[in-house]
Amino acid sequence: MDCRLSLRVDRNEGCMRIDVSFDTERCKGCEYCRSTCPKEIIQMSEDLNSKGYHYAVIRDVNECSGCRFCALMCPEIAIEIKAVDQ
Repeated sequence: MDCRLSLRVDRNEGCMRIDVSFDTERCKGCEYCRSTCPKEIIQMSEDLNSKGYHYAVIRDVNECSGCRFCALMCPEIAIEIKAVDQ
C-alpha cells in the first residue's frame, strides 16, 4: 500500500507544488523521520502494514516545508519528496 500525499508550499520565490510519498509497506517504524522533522508533523499510524509495523504518516501536510530531512534519514528509503512543475 502506498500512501501518497500532495501539498503546496509557499516560498519566497513563489509557490511550488511538492509531492510527498510514504511507502507504507517499506516503513519499519524506526521513527527516524519523526525525530528529524523540524516541524514535528510526522507521526506513527495506528494501523499496521503487512509486516506488522506502525508506519509513518504526516499529521498536517500543509505544515510540511519540503526540507527532505525525513527522506534523508529513512534507512528503508520509504519516503520520497520532490518538487513538481505546475
